[in-house]
Amino acid sequence: MEEFRSFLVRLPSGVRYWTVLDAGLRPVAAADEFLINARLGRDLAELTTGAYATSIALYLRWCERIGLEWPRATVRLGRFVHWLQYDAGGSDNLVVLDSPVRGARRVNCVLAAVREFIRFAVSTGMAQPSALEPLYDLVPDWDLPWEVRGEGQARLRPRARHRLREPESLVDAASPEEILGLLRACLSARDRFIIMAMWRMGLRRGELTGIRREDVHFLADASRLGCGIAGAHLHVRRRDNVNGAAAKSRRHRPVPADWLVVQAYDRFMAERDACRQAQACDFLLVNLFRAPLGAPMRPQAVNELLEALSRRAELQRGVHPHMARHAFGSGVMAAGATLDEFRELMGHASFTAGEPYLHPDPRRLRAAVESVPLPRELGGEADR
Repeated sequence: MEEFRSFLVRLPSGVRYWTVLDAGLRPVAAADEFLINARLGRDLAELTTGAYATSIALYLRWCERIGLEWPRATVRLGRFVHWLQYDAGGSDNLVVLDSPVRGARRVNCVLAAVREFIRFAVSTGMAQPSALEPLYDLVPDWDLPWEVRGEGQARLRPRARHRLREPESLVDAASPEEILGLLRACLSARDRFIIMAMWRMGLRRGELTGIRREDVHFLADASRLGCGIAGAHLHVRRRDNVNGAAAKSRRHRPVPADWLVVQAYDRFMAERDACRQAQACDFLLVNLFRAPLGAPMRPQAVNELLEALSRRAELQRGVHPHMARHAFGSGVMAAGATLDEFRELMGHASFTAGEPYLHPDPRRLRAAVESVPLPRELGGEADR
């Protein structure tokens, strides 16, 4: 049995969060306090506490194997980084395997969760302040924008000491041909609406499967619904849903819909209304073709749908839900949207989240170079 493992807990209120169990299936007190505070005190999503719990379980497992208590093991975190990359046989020896079992991005996510856990433990008295010292370096803040840094002398700020260099992140977007292939492979109006909503609105699978019927305002004027937003749109709201769906951001945002999405929605609703079991459910997306009929559709079912459609369409690769969302984001940037418009449409927390979308097509780069005007004299020589 694994020494430590993540575990999903359902509270009497119905709220769920993830914790960490030891080998005796007992909650690890410090980790449990951190995770329940993240879920209830900070209102983080259930999936976020799940990622934190998995990361902390890895750290505690490593501490157990090297024989150090977790507050004292931070002095050897460099070895933990290597262990995460190569999972070196459960020992503390630096054994180099043929290839990493975890990429740099995954390792950095684990390290970020561990730092948050240690910071919380120190702030609540569950660990000594000395546990934090090996985690950070103090560096001048010259690299920060002057709007953040302010005028005057540079100040010292903490910077994470352990972090792997991540490869340049490029957006893996579904191509127009792949999207059209998925749409042609759909056997129902519901499935076509799902593809349209991700491709033309950029919705995440957790947002899409968490939408209620009351959130959909596909009207020219929604004022009679108590909404002052003009044009067809729907509202993405963070809720605790029985199907496990969750919006990533706590901030509510309206998302505009074009006529293609509205048309797909109308056809889907005619199909949905024909299912008697679905009429009592307030979730927009429900099971129409498998038991239990009328039950809210799970987020994982969207993945399963796209996998099946990719096979049916005989695509060269499988298309995942986020690839359809990336196709929307890439299209928005290519159409000339500003960063604030892009951030709002995609539901990102920061402007930097849009950087991977800022890689223009090589054809646009060549067109940009060729559009630079030449001096008149050089232009005449080129003609000759």
